Amino acid sequence: MKPLRMLGFVTVILCAFIASAQSPWTPVNNVPNIGAGAVALLTDGRVLVHDESGNSGTWGNWWTLTPSSTGDYSKGTWTQVATMPSNYGPLYFGSAVLPDGRYIAEGGEYNFGNASWTTLGAIYDPVANTWTSVNPPSGWGRIGDAASTVLSNGTYMLGSCCDTPPKTALLNPSTLTWTSTGSGKFDVYDEEGLTLLPGGTLLDVDAYVFKYQSNGMNYETYNPGTGAWTSQGNTPVQLWDSAANCGGSGRASYELGPAVLRPDGTVYATGANSCAAGHTAIYNVSAGTWTAGPDFPNDLDIADGPAALLPDGNVLMMTSPTVFNQGAVFFEWDGTKLNQVQAPPNGPTDSSYYGHMLVLPTGQVLLTDFSNDVEIYTSSGSPYPGIAPSALLTSVALHKGSTLTLFGNRFNGASQANAYGDDFQDATNYPLVRITNKSTGQVTYCRTHDHNTMAVGYPGPAYTHVDIPSTTPTGASTLEVVANGIASQKYQIVVE
Repeated sequence: MKPLRMLGFVTVILCAFIASAQSPWTPVNNVPNIGAGAVALLTDGRVLVHDESGNSGTWGNWWTLTPSSTGDYSKGTWTQVATMPSNYGPLYFGSAVLPDGRYIAEGGEYNFGNASWTTLGAIYDPVANTWTSVNPPSGWGRIGDAASTVLSNGTYMLGSCCDTPPKTALLNPSTLTWTSTGSGKFDVYDEEGLTLLPGGTLLDVDAYVFKYQSNGMNYETYNPGTGAWTSQGNTPVQLWDSAANCGGSGRASYELGPAVLRPDGTVYATGANSCAAGHTAIYNVSAGTWTAGPDFPNDLDIADGPAALLPDGNVLMMTSPTVFNQGAVFFEWDGTKLNQVQAPPNGPTDSSYYGHMLVLPTGQVLLTDFSNDVEIYTSSGSPYPGIAPSALLTSVALHKGSTLTLFGNRFNGASQANAYGDDFQDATNYPLVRITNKSTGQVTYCRTHDHNTMAVGYPGPAYTHVDIPSTTPTGASTLEVVANGIASQKYQIVVE
């Protein structure tokens, strides 16, 4: 269990030289007086941001960041949106953007700052700007800091943090009711994250929270066709933090780090260790085999913390020294080695778990850390070849205020792109549509919804529905489809 807020830690400063002529970080302008925490990318291009400052009366507050007229998120506009139901103000909860464009929040380790492992939930409609309460699955005592994901078929899957035996359910988004699934789960979902793989299975590295063991390396996969979990063997190194990491002494945190699917067909999984450097491991999806990755240097680990897939296929990660200590250090994993990169201004006083990363449609990564210093990371790499989306336009004339069905390929990217674990999820494996007016350069994001698939690494065919805003400038323009920050070619269109 993580602390409620950022208290009582000793800052650790690492003396490491990073050759960088210019910082890769850009601050976002005009951030309101909030503690920016959980984030999500709405399908109309806005970023939904939760206020996790802990100030009285703010736990249910949410804001949106709308990019500027030229598509620049660092110069965007902040707007407070509807407040959550009056009984619900969560911290460390399950979350996802659904295929219909709504956003769901489930459970919470805290509710209004009180440890509760709540079963409350709510769903946000960005068109109506309203929240609707969601009842928990029948018989559940706790949702808490839930593991959750959206399956390839678009169904939201939720795991209870702590109910024993382990409980799992699938949401019907129309009726907001649940159906049980997930037989055969090795252990509870607490501290574990779910990684969607090509073909639709889920990967889960177990954390042994309620098995009271000092070591263990089991991992398992979920088959959405059978609704069952199957243990598949051991990872090559232990990724979760246990007392065995300290020679049998000390308190286990049971934490894990994020696991990110890369476009080369590997999952980079990271670990936590309260007494030494955190381990990492690499899962080959097609072979179903693991190899050990490099340990983080200087006693660094990711005891909960964010990672994001950059357009070039590298994984950006936020580490810190041992469990919950301060002094964040950032790395890119390039498939072969860990490369340290410059930290943002708050790095020296951040712990890994403060961070939340979100891949933007621009290919940049937005970082929040419970403060109002929101930063954007820009990498220098080129988009990974062969995974850009493509579209099939039946007409070059598009009418503002209308809805069209857009067909194409690779609409869902190679990965869910963002990972953290059981406390926070913000996958972006769905298509966004961006229109740029050729005369003025004004950028307009169209709302997409009801995509036919949420499968990662899926070449197609695919489709989504596109609402063209009535405010879209008329005239000659270009249209792009974007998935995980990688854009299609620019299609020449005319907006009427």
